[in-house]
Amino acid sequence: MSEPLITHIRKFVELTDEEAALISSKLTLLKLKKKAFALTPGKTCRANYFVVKGCMRLYFINKKDTEQITQFAIENWWVTDYDSVDSKKPSHFYIQAIEDSEVLVLDQQTETELIAQIPAFEHYLRLILQKAFTAAQRRMEMIHNMTDEERYRGFSSRFPDFTQRVPQYMVASYLGVTPQFISRVRARRSKIS
Repeated sequence: MSEPLITHIRKFVELTDEEAALISSKLTLLKLKKKAFALTPGKTCRANYFVVKGCMRLYFINKKDTEQITQFAIENWWVTDYDSVDSKKPSHFYIQAIEDSEVLVLDQQTETELIAQIPAFEHYLRLILQKAFTAAQRRMEMIHNMTDEERYRGFSSRFPDFTQRVPQYMVASYLGVTPQFISRVRARRSKIS
């Protein structure tokens, strides 16, 4: 079941068959039904999750008592609460399956062991972290520098899979708009088509 991860790692760094086997032997597979949680607030996040199958979301409940989605993750994407993992303090986030999902669990102790044994694995994780940070920066720029419609259109064109697989209200939460706004944009688009 770890073959998708090994393939993903090899897109970024060289990995011997022995190193791949070691990584595979250290991971656990977590199967989550739709709406099941890998993490809830108050629990310390102790792992990073690689999506083998399905779709996940990372979100918190804001002061207005509404869900605020900060990340989606589909196949070959990682998701975690980095703050909780690093600080070892309880999380404020939920990690939830949007669809029936299968994720590979890389706990912190295993990650540390693998990094010590496989230098290329540390390089891979650094590259993935850089990509995650870049995505967060782009999202902040998008939120503060684009109109609601520009955000929606940009998201739809960059990530068409999400607009097909993720409920409209979740896309709205991620983009900071209302589901009604997305409905209006889609209705205008269909009239033009």
